[in-house]
Amino acid sequence: MPATSPLINVMIEAARKTGKTMARDFGEVGELQVSRKGSASDFVTAADLKAEQALFEALTKARPGYGFLGEERGMIEGTDKTHTWIVDPLDGTTNFIHAIPHFAVNIALQREGQIVAAVTYNPITADLYWAEKGKGAWLGAERRLRVAARNRLDDALLATGIPFLGKPGHAQFLKELHQMTQRVAGVRRFGSAALDLAWVAAGRYDGFWERGLKSWDIAAGLLLITEAGGKVTDLDGGEDMLDKGSILAGNLEMHPLMLEKLQSVA
Repeated sequence: MPATSPLINVMIEAARKTGKTMARDFGEVGELQVSRKGSASDFVTAADLKAEQALFEALTKARPGYGFLGEERGMIEGTDKTHTWIVDPLDGTTNFIHAIPHFAVNIALQREGQIVAAVTYNPITADLYWAEKGKGAWLGAERRLRVAARNRLDDALLATGIPFLGKPGHAQFLKELHQMTQRVAGVRRFGSAALDLAWVAAGRYDGFWERGLKSWDIAAGLLLITEAGGKVTDLDGGEDMLDKGSILAGNLEMHPLMLEKLQSVA
């Protein structure tokens, strides 16, 4: 494993510090679910805000002047126009609300338009995925991540996300799901795009696609997958994932097979 850089150390420390807070709040929201004495959704809104504040303080203290784009507070311009943190303190909010231990703290650093560092951390399992441009992708301190080697759709296990209440795209999604489920070994929907992308990087999933995402959902995953030897595009086959909010990821053989099938959906 390459020695972690000061930049990655800052990101890991911020993710773990925030993760401790999230883990404590997760225990409390679990009690809310059982007792029904309070609103879990209201509690999570407060937990989300608290977590993003913790990330904001840790990252801006370590790198004063960097911009900050977060799910809760939006864009905060920095004096350094070349660097922006892209942060989601709680990816997998619905899982969190329902006391399902599958969610993540997601941190990426964008430098002059490119993602150069990434951390995705599940505070319940303590799985820490990280990558730095040119240095590979890693799980924890020792395991180098590689995308899966499978190259046939009928062997593939894919992941996706389902548009939720209030979001458009249900009809399109059902067409895409119908197209893919006829041709692959299975499709999973676990409820955290950040962890889905990390699992593609780790070779657990063979591919992932979804529409309607935000930059903070996917920025870290873009680097994790490319540094693990995979390919990521938008669903038009281009490189406008962060702005379009659509994403398709897989290894170099699986990606074009998935793209062909998804683009064939009218």
